[in-house]
Amino acid sequence: MSDELKMDEVTDLIASIEMHRKEIERESGLDASRTYALRRLNQALQEEQEAAKQESAGPVHAAAAELFATEVRRVSCLSRSSARRPAQGQNQNPPQQQQQRNFRPGGHRPQRKPGGGRRNQRRGGGR
Repeated sequence: MSDELKMDEVTDLIASIEMHRKEIERESGLDASRTYALRRLNQALQEEQEAAKQESAGPVHAAAAELFATEVRRVSCLSRSSARRPAQGQNQNPPQQQQQRNFRPGGHRPQRKPGGGRRNQRRGGGR
């Protein structure tokens, strides 16, 4: 198998694992998807490392092993980075009260007249 075809195969496998990982994450959550991806990636990494140890192995196996190792590190970091962020729909900070802002120069509010609130807006005429 040519080196280019081997690397295409490795790239396709990594992409396939990532697509399945995202699907599992939607269905079962991050931990389940991470476990799935790490198991598959570590298995592929181990196979490439064993193939690279053979005498007839070319540099393509070492490069493929490095790609799998990089992907293992990336997927491993998913849980650490998500632990720092709040989960969707959860806000760690309580809502802040909106401060009243006075945009009038001089910093004071005008006095209200008695009964000077909002006027009722009624339809004119009878029904």
